[in-house]
Amino acid sequence: MKILLLIDFGSTYTKITAVDINNEVIIGTASSFTTINTDINEGLHMAIEALEKQTGKLEYCEYLACSSAAGGLKMMASGLVPSVTATAAKEACLGAGAKVIKVYSYEMTEDDIKEIEKIKPEIFLLAGGTNGGDKKCILHNAKILASCKVDFPIIIGGNKEVSYKCKEILRKKETYIVENVMPIFGELNVEPAQKKIREIFLQKIINAKGVTKVGKLISEIIMPTPSALMRGIELLSNGYEDEKGIGELMAIDLGGATTDVYSACDGSPKESNVIFKGIEEPYIKRTVEGDIGMRYSIDGIIDEVGIDSIASIINLSTKQTKEMIAYLKINPQVLPTEKDFINLDFVLAAKAVEIATIRHSGKREKIYTSNGIAYLQKGKDLTHIKKIILTGGALINLSNAYNILEYACFNETIQESMRPKNAEILLDKKYILQAMGLLSKSYPKIAIRIMKKELKYGGN
Repeated sequence: MKILLLIDFGSTYTKITAVDINNEVIIGTASSFTTINTDINEGLHMAIEALEKQTGKLEYCEYLACSSAAGGLKMMASGLVPSVTATAAKEACLGAGAKVIKVYSYEMTEDDIKEIEKIKPEIFLLAGGTNGGDKKCILHNAKILASCKVDFPIIIGGNKEVSYKCKEILRKKETYIVENVMPIFGELNVEPAQKKIREIFLQKIINAKGVTKVGKLISEIIMPTPSALMRGIELLSNGYEDEKGIGELMAIDLGGATTDVYSACDGSPKESNVIFKGIEEPYIKRTVEGDIGMRYSIDGIIDEVGIDSIASIINLSTKQTKEMIAYLKINPQVLPTEKDFINLDFVLAAKAVEIATIRHSGKREKIYTSNGIAYLQKGKDLTHIKKIILTGGALINLSNAYNILEYACFNETIQESMRPKNAEILLDKKYILQAMGLLSKSYPKIAIRIMKKELKYGGN
């Protein structure tokens, strides 16, 4: 057998997947609490020990890894107009697997620099202006960034006419020039920026996070975990050469700190009376809700839904519910076994999914024209998507995960939200999407065939 070990160093758990390449099967999966604050080797070796208790001793020909340990890849960005170049900059960051802390629009201020110095991003994307368009804003922001007392790489991806002027202004900083993220109004060009973000992540940031403590064991840290997941989703949707994909889809990755939502679809208006508003949407799109998570970001769910509402749904007092939530925040590694905690986890997961899918999906607004009623669409139309993948420990460990479907789909009470109307759940029960994204770098056909076999429909 030719066995690859695929590793995901997460903020909470280190997940591993062993794949038999010759037979195109998953031999086993396991996880252990990530030990980033001591020695990341410990969490990895504990996961390997757990795996080999199931499989027996294994010989691995290669170890490949992705990482979101220690909070993932933190980025900040700037652009000109919030709905145009600033949005393009954000899309570039998210598509590269980053966690976007903040995006600045228009001219930045000294107060913004103080905020940046406090947050200490790992990469900053400086964008603004289409090619041949506004120059003043990006030049101003370059001067402001030059005064920043904290060092981090700066990627310049704005109006190409002033890219080298920005680099000269930032000559004391580590800078990289890439193609404009929006060279023409409304047209995204995020691939060059994303490629550079991933390169910097691999060259520099994984060292700072301690992931290289695993030393010679790891053949290669390939990419940030969200990039691996996105690669797996895109492959599953589109297929590869003569291996067909499953078509357009949505995927929801619910974690302890964030909730990531992905959509792989065209998303453009499907009806003649719908007018698209805003910049074009990428076929494969990722949004990150940094305030919504099952452990570290429980407060974000509570703030949206209300503690009294949560307590009412699980039929407990507000006091009891608060105590249980406080316990989960202090003990993020806990997997509930008691009935009340199981019920609480389901409600938190359901509401997190509801909030995140609403934010990810496009919105439709009714307008009146001389030709009758029409609609303005902003964002992606996901109403026609038929498949929703659930992944992430918080979802795959739920005994009733398939009941999450109603919280991810269109609801008559929120008619403006363009969420899927008639979809079915596919459960990533073995938590393999990231692993398959890693595997796809060398074995794309094997990765897609394994995903099609392993993802579980309905209650199967």
